[in-house]
Amino acid sequence: MSEALQSALAEALADLVTMIDTCDDDEALDQDMAVTWLESTGYILGRLSEADRRTLDRLFREAALRQEPGPYRDALLTTSEGFGLTLDVHAAQCDAVEDLGRRFVKTVQDADPATPVPTCPGWTLAHLTRHVGSVHRWAGHLVGTRSTTRVRAADLPLDLPEDPAAYPGWLAASAHSCLGTLRNADPDTGLWSPGGDPHVRYYPRHLLAELLVHLADAELALGGGPGPIEPSHAADGIDHFLSNAAHLPWVAEPIAQLGRDGAVLRLEAGDTGAVWNVTLGGGGFAWRRTAEGDATATVRGDVADLLLFVHGRYETENPRLAVTGDRGLLDAWRGATAL
Repeated sequence: MSEALQSALAEALADLVTMIDTCDDDEALDQDMAVTWLESTGYILGRLSEADRRTLDRLFREAALRQEPGPYRDALLTTSEGFGLTLDVHAAQCDAVEDLGRRFVKTVQDADPATPVPTCPGWTLAHLTRHVGSVHRWAGHLVGTRSTTRVRAADLPLDLPEDPAAYPGWLAASAHSCLGTLRNADPDTGLWSPGGDPHVRYYPRHLLAELLVHLADAELALGGGPGPIEPSHAADGIDHFLSNAAHLPWVAEPIAQLGRDGAVLRLEAGDTGAVWNVTLGGGGFAWRRTAEGDATATVRGDVADLLLFVHGRYETENPRLAVTGDRGLLDAWRGATAL
């Protein structure tokens, strides 16, 4: 099912539910029957997976925010809550970070730390593990101190073991400490972040995106393919990458110099139907989830493969991807966004 169809169905359901909830004409609507309808619908939606519940919650909210401000939009915004779909996103992301962190440690703990990581040129598994642990310590420090000014990870003590073979255990301890700090923090608390969301909630989302990509780095380095990636996490990882890129000078400045105003890069997820349009121009770029308009170049693949593509882990020639249109635009974009 395409994302456009999902959005249309979610909007239609939200409208119907809101009209029923706000109808005060007993003659026009049998209230007992209305309650029965809504309870039956709630039961069906309650059987959805956690990932699907998050998706439907997002679609309901997006449908509401397309309306003009006022009582009707306010009522639409309660649709998810009425069906029990609202989740503690902060807690769920922390849980996902914990799960992926364990997978990372398990992947590297018995491997040779000197194993090269082809997707991170010049790095070994020891470098990769040190980086992942450093990011956990950095996030834990910023959230723990509620820092409102920039702090570089390189300026923090790492307490790194002398033997690289002990790095996986050090990472596990770093992740445990970081997650304890994140879980005890209010996600809406303001503090410095390198992206456009200066709040605590930025950090579990950032750690999740980091782990998704770096776990794939480790798996590829050890001769296998990337393990399974939850589609909703992969999609949010793409959103996170595009949201952050404009705030990172080493990415934003090369993009501003591309000189391809009006060119559109489209990412199409064949497994979920999600579509991203990235439009260059105005000294930068804009992006949104939509399939509207023409694309200059299109990359199609499963959403997990698109995540690895936008992070430079897959080349345009990768057989997991289908590329059409202006490859010069794709090469220019990849060069500008290389991390």
